[in-house]
Amino acid sequence: MHGIPRYRTFPGPALFRQGFRPFFLGAGVWSAVAVFIWLGIIRGDLSIPTVFAPAAWHAHEMLFGFVAAAVAGFMLTAIPNWTGRLPLQGLPLIFLFGVWVLGRVAMATSRIVGGPLAAVVDIAFLTVLFFAGLREIVSGRNWRNLPMPIALVTLVVANALTQLQANGLASSGMLGERLGLATIVLLISLIGGRIIPSFTRNWLVKRGEDRVPSPLVASMSVPCS
Repeated sequence: MHGIPRYRTFPGPALFRQGFRPFFLGAGVWSAVAVFIWLGIIRGDLSIPTVFAPAAWHAHEMLFGFVAAAVAGFMLTAIPNWTGRLPLQGLPLIFLFGVWVLGRVAMATSRIVGGPLAAVVDIAFLTVLFFAGLREIVSGRNWRNLPMPIALVTLVVANALTQLQANGLASSGMLGERLGLATIVLLISLIGGRIIPSFTRNWLVKRGEDRVPSPLVASMSVPCS
């Protein structure tokens, strides 16, 4: 069953009318900025007050900063399409994006604000995203897409493992990085394995082709505008 996303009237910035807009933009900007900072660190021209070792900070921000924002952008656009419910937009979307931004600031200044506090702020983003996604999927009875919230829980655990090592509580940083990377690869495989055949079939049907791939039980196509 597929829903058609409906949107409330939001008089604020167009950036916060659809979930993919702030998070895809944020992911792109942060990927460039974080790499620039990383290059300065390894050249010895720059340092940041974080409790993470330099390489660990870079790995963390690529996994739980850049990629997590891209995942959020996808989920906040796809879930309304799966359930037919109203998408997250306006002030709730601004709040969620703000939590993500605060996480990036907290991670870069954790030695100043305190490692435990920075960890809580950083983990809060994926946690809030999990509850937001789970609420919509359960309310829309879209049980077949429960793997998405489950993947978010795994990312929360992976993030927490990296935070434990950064704060000197356990030697679990590498495990957290590998778990986070494995979860992201699994998400890419799951989403790509369903979206690409769907888009291919739609394109062939539009061209009037008779031979098309067999349709999946349900599509995960995401309209972006």
